[in-house]
Amino acid sequence: MAKKKKIIPKFSRSKSKLGKAPGHISYVGSRDKVPSHLQLITYNENDFQQREVPYIKLPIKNELETSMLNVVGISDEDAINSIGIHYNLNNLLLEDVMDTLQRPKVDEYEEHLFGVFKMLYLDTTKQIKIEHVSLILLDKQVLIFQETDDDVFNGVRERIINKYGRIRSRGADYLFFALLDAIVDNYYVALDDVREELESLEEEVYENPTKDTARKIQTLKKEILRIRKWVFPVKEIVNRLLTTEHQLIQEDTKLFLRDTFDHCTEINEDIVLYREMVTSLMEMYMTNMSNKMNEVMKVLTVIASIFIPLTFIAGIYGMNFTNMPELNSPYGYPLVWASFFIIGLGLLIYFKKKGWL
Repeated sequence: MAKKKKIIPKFSRSKSKLGKAPGHISYVGSRDKVPSHLQLITYNENDFQQREVPYIKLPIKNELETSMLNVVGISDEDAINSIGIHYNLNNLLLEDVMDTLQRPKVDEYEEHLFGVFKMLYLDTTKQIKIEHVSLILLDKQVLIFQETDDDVFNGVRERIINKYGRIRSRGADYLFFALLDAIVDNYYVALDDVREELESLEEEVYENPTKDTARKIQTLKKEILRIRKWVFPVKEIVNRLLTTEHQLIQEDTKLFLRDTFDHCTEINEDIVLYREMVTSLMEMYMTNMSNKMNEVMKVLTVIASIFIPLTFIAGIYGMNFTNMPELNSPYGYPLVWASFFIIGLGLLIYFKKKGWL
């Protein structure tokens, strides 16, 4: 398993928003500012079209087709502002689009629905990446705002292109559901990686815990808490979509949202379980290290117990008295060594029978 690296934000949300009015359109994130590029997919039951479009020439919505506008790069303030003007989006909404630290949520407007989520996926080094993504449901259209080209929507695009499943025969609300469902399904992938790391650490704690093991456990705990922060609110969001009376969400789409709600419930339960497991791992690590120390202390205590009587005898015969009978005996020296050997061997046999060795 690849080691998890601590991700330290290179920006401060509080400082970036200090002194600015609500609804001020500015990027809040750690990535370099790059121009946005837009990909438009339009489709109906019989046909589809995919093309790149400049934000200054956004097409007029075709009422006969459903479309998905994918905006990649949310640090381009001019592009985001132009798209907001084109679709008559509130500046408070655009502020959340560009704020990568915004908590997942859903807001209902008269003309559209707006949702903020986090995409979780594994990169080429098998590390969990968390990307900010916003979805806007309009009549006949869904807008996607994301940080980079990497996302979890390839399956949705393939279903549109290959006319797989029911997506081409349904409206924009089903497309919104399909995108949300893709986000939720990839939470399983991230959590599987966490589970594998937990299992690996569990074996390490049992077999050969080291100082580095504690660091790995603590890093994994922070990773789980970071995932929990961005994933837990999604269940509440899906539940709100299930209960909303907004005209853009059809009743038959809510049937599919119930399945996503079940997935969110299962994912949240897994996160709670993994959090408890990593806490138990740390406790187990501390217990094992304590047991190792006890074993060392037991061996040292046994050695000390053997040498105490030997030291006592050596101390007696080390005294500088003239009239000590054993000093004049020709067998005094070998007798002392014999007593050392007998006492030491006897204590070893005794400790062995007691199970202390």
